[in-house]
Parts: sequence; C-alpha cells; structure tokens
Amino acid sequence: MNLANWLVDIADKHPQKEALLKGECCSADYATFRARSSSISDYLENILELKKGDRVAIFLANSTEYLEIIYAVWFLGGVVVPINSKLHIDEALWIINDSGSKALFTDKKSMFNGQEYTQLKITVISTTEKSFFKLYSFSSNRSPVKISKNDLVWLFYTSGTTGSPKGVMLSSKNLQAMVDGYLSDVDSVSSSDTALYSAPMSHGAGLYNVIFVKLGARHSVPVSGRFDPLEVLKLSLKLKSVCMFLAPTMVNRLVRQAEKSMSSTEGIRTIIYGGGPMYLADIIHAVKIMGPRFVQIFGQGECPMAISALKRDEISDRESWNWRERVSSVGRKQSVVDVAIKDPNGNVLPVNHIGEICVYGAPVMLGYWNNPTATESTLIDGWLKTGDLGRIDSNGYIMLEGRSKDLIISGGSNIYPREVEDVLLQCPNVFEASVVGKIDPEWGEIVVAFIVGTEITFDDLDLFCIEKISRFKRPREYIFLDSLPKNNYGKILKKELRNLL
Repeated sequence: MNLANWLVDIADKHPQKEALLKGECCSADYATFRARSSSISDYLENILELKKGDRVAIFLANSTEYLEIIYAVWFLGGVVVPINSKLHIDEALWIINDSGSKALFTDKKSMFNGQEYTQLKITVISTTEKSFFKLYSFSSNRSPVKISKNDLVWLFYTSGTTGSPKGVMLSSKNLQAMVDGYLSDVDSVSSSDTALYSAPMSHGAGLYNVIFVKLGARHSVPVSGRFDPLEVLKLSLKLKSVCMFLAPTMVNRLVRQAEKSMSSTEGIRTIIYGGGPMYLADIIHAVKIMGPRFVQIFGQGECPMAISALKRDEISDRESWNWRERVSSVGRKQSVVDVAIKDPNGNVLPVNHIGEICVYGAPVMLGYWNNPTATESTLIDGWLKTGDLGRIDSNGYIMLEGRSKDLIISGGSNIYPREVEDVLLQCPNVFEASVVGKIDPEWGEIVVAFIVGTEITFDDLDLFCIEKISRFKRPREYIFLDSLPKNNYGKILKKELRNLL
C-alpha cells in the first residue's frame, strides 16, 4: 500500500482540519496539505520526468515543507532519501551520489558550488526561493500510484558512528509495521494531538509523521526549525496535547530548562525517547521534574523504532521491588517482532545471558543499498544482527549492555561500557561519561573513562567506583573533557574518543 493514501483518506474525511503549523500558526489544513503534495508530485513526474522507484534526496532543516515533499515523493511511488541537515556538504554529497538520487530539495543551495552542481547532475530545488511555491500550481488532485508492500519507500543512511554510512532500505511494509508497533505497544494517538518536530526530521522524529497523518493529528515545526528547549516548552503550552520524539541528550536539556525556569510542562502529553542510552539517573530525574510523560523505544535504522518499548507507567513506577532494573532496561519486545539473544555462532542464549540482540519481523529492513556483503553479514535467515549486546531477564525486559564493537576484554573478563557509565553518572558533579577500551600489554585492554564534570578528581571517581562495581571493571584512567564528541543526532562518537587515546 502507498503510504500517501493515508494522507488522501484524512484529507477526504476532514479537509478543513488543521494539519501543518509553523509554530502555533496553521499554514495548511489537510485538504491543502494533500493538494500541495499532489502538485509537487505532478511537477516531479511531468516536468522532471521522475518515475516510480526513483530516489529524491531531502537536505533540509525541519520545516512543514519537509512533510509536503515526503508525501509528494510517495504520491509518484518514489523513494525518500532523508539527509541530516547538519551534515557537512561533502557528507551530504556522498549520500546523494551513493543513493543515485534524481532530484534534491534543500534550503542550503548556497553551500553548493559550481563544481559540486556538475558532480550532482540532478535538479536542485531550493525551498527558500520563491520559485518553490510555484510547485503548488500543478495538478492538485492526483491519486497515489499503486505500490507493493515490499517496494522501497525510505532510504535512510546510518549515522556512521562505527564506520561509513550504509543506506538502509525500508519498504512500505516496514513502515506500516512500525506504525502497528507504535499504536499497539508505545502510545495512543488521536486527532486532538499535535506532533512536534524539534528533533531532526531526517531521523525518527520525521519517520513517525506517518502515524500522526494516519490519525489526522496536527504537525507543528518550531519557528526556529531546531531544538530549543525553552521554545519547545512555551510552544507546547500553547498547542496542548503535544507528542514528540527526542534523543536522550535532548531530553536532558529539556529537563534542565524546565527545572531552571520552573516552566510548566502541562502542554506535553508524551515524550518518546530513543536513539541512544538514557541512563538511570537521568530518567529518574526527568520523571521527578516533568512527571509521567516519558516512553522509551529501542530500534535501529534497520528496524525503525520497532524493537522494544518501555511504557510510561513502567518508567514512572517506584513501587515494584525491581523498579530500578526495569527503568534501566529498554522494555519488552514490541508485538510486531521476535527478539532473541544469540552467541557468535547463532545459538539462542538462556535468560540473563549476554549476547547479541537479534530481531525478526515485519519492520526489519530489506537490506543495505548496493551493499550485498553488508546485507549478508547482517541479515541471517531473516534475523537482523543489531550489533548491540544485551540480555533478556525472566520478565522479558531487554537490558542493553553496549555495542558489540565496544565490548572491553580485560584480563580475560568481559566488561560492558554501559554498566560502568551508569555508575559514573551517579557520581555527583559528573554530567557526561563515556567508557572505551585501551590496548594494554599486560591486560589486553584497560577501561578508560572520558568525563565531563566539575570539581571532581581521579581519586573521587576511583573511590566511588570501588563502592559500586567490581574492581576489575573500574576505569584505570580518567580523561577530563569540556564536552564529549557527538554526531549530529547527539550520539557519542566512541571512535573519536579512541582516536584521542
């Protein structure tokens, strides 16, 4: 099924319902949203001669136009190639060329020089020029073309935190399964909700739009087009019943802003967090300041937002005897997948044994774009090898222990960075912590911790760790930084920390 049909259905049923908002100001009802996407699609097909299956790159900051373009591409059966707007121009060009995109929508036309245009050999459409709005004057009543469930619709490039980006191929079936998992296991959605896009729309925040379109909710993009904690808090109060997806680093910034300014969070209904580890101390504090508004999801580009979920009542629970362990988890598997913990030989491990988290089900990607070698090593008999280490407890909760590539083996013992990081972040005056392994002639590897904090010493941290974890797990070295290196989505770049060693 073509996902653009959801937009058409809502526009037919509720044409005058508010759809797209710039901040709190409505810029399009659902009838207009549909008409604009139809018109842009008509331009792509009849003027640029794009056809079903062609890729269209979107290199934009968050905007309501972003959503119009997504559905325009889907109207003609094309493939959306979302590019993080904060990427360097060379990184964006690499993705554009690797994907074989036939057109590019961008608000960064000035970043491209003449030579780069020659390399692209595609039509570049600037959303910041008046000519863009002429695209609204083509046919406004097109119907979405028919596609099959396994047709490619979304080509997402991984962040490259552990290597070069790979193009994850997601089909209509994959995204529909993501929607089913969300509505079944993550949260409800109604037409009175407003999806707020403050995290990058090139990632999970933008991918979730299909759920809110399907249910006829509103879609608001902050006027700044970016994540500004104070702007989010003020806007949420005006919009009410706001739902948003945020990375853990963004959640922490929002919580600090709400605490600092004593701002009301009543306008926020749901904050879904994922895309990186949310440490126990941080989520406990977040619930204390903002209340039971948080839901956690665990997923990857290869299985978008759809591996597991930890519901709001589980996150806010402080009565169960094992609530701390539960809140430290990433929840139970979503109903649209099967999850197993496997050893390096592919054997399923028993309860509470650590191994690689593997996933099977409808949301799992088709494979990697033009990369059969990577596909064959990652998809084994339909099972996705996530590269994440974890275990499943007796109640079905999945505990992340870190990336398999981040595992530290010291003196023959396995040390999982996540466990050490969780302890370090409980130490007063530690704001951020990241743990990596360093080659050591005696032990094989030793634990090194990178710390962002104030008024704290090696001895302070060493004594704190000795009280909390086994001696062999404690860091042997501490390196103090002003900030940890992160990618454009807030994930800590451990490869850069290793380079610092």
